[in-house]
Amino acid sequence: MSRHPLVKWAQRSDKLFITVELPDAKDVKLNLDPEGKFHFSANAPDNIPYEIDMDLYNKIDINESKSNFLSRHICYLVKKAESKWWSRLVTQEGKPPVFLKVDWEKWVDEDEQDDKANTNFEGFDFSNLNMGGGGGFDEDAEAEDESRDIEEEPKRKTQQQVVLTSETAVTKAWGNMHYHFLSFQHVFEC
Repeated sequence: MSRHPLVKWAQRSDKLFITVELPDAKDVKLNLDPEGKFHFSANAPDNIPYEIDMDLYNKIDINESKSNFLSRHICYLVKKAESKWWSRLVTQEGKPPVFLKVDWEKWVDEDEQDDKANTNFEGFDFSNLNMGGGGGFDEDAEAEDESRDIEEEPKRKTQQQVVLTSETAVTKAWGNMHYHFLSFQHVFEC
């Protein structure tokens, strides 16, 4: 009898990320069907067989799908046949199988997908931003900016005012807690 490994998933409108958590897996076999049938089997290092059979929610493009075998897990990038969001990974309605979890590290909501795409900074040259560290630092201009900030800063509370404010907040919080405790105690006495 085979076991089920932990499977994590996330999606974009055009693809699925499926990660099978099975450290040091051997004899890994994957069968993808264009109709959405996903079959995975492998053996753990102690020769315990693991297997998954899932009917994916919709059709997939097996020619554009890829896999990557790592020491701790096996990653699949499955291309959807039709570019649209799925309401779930599998056709089974209701509660998903216990071995199936959302991959929150890769998850992006449908309305945030475009925002996520715009935050890809590959190929961006950060050296042109002049964010310090290199040349071009003007100490006199920096000192003028700091003195201007101090002059425009609103009047600060004195230390005594801050302590009194803190004590008042603690006293109010303690009073509310004490009231709730007495109410709770009254319920159990009745």
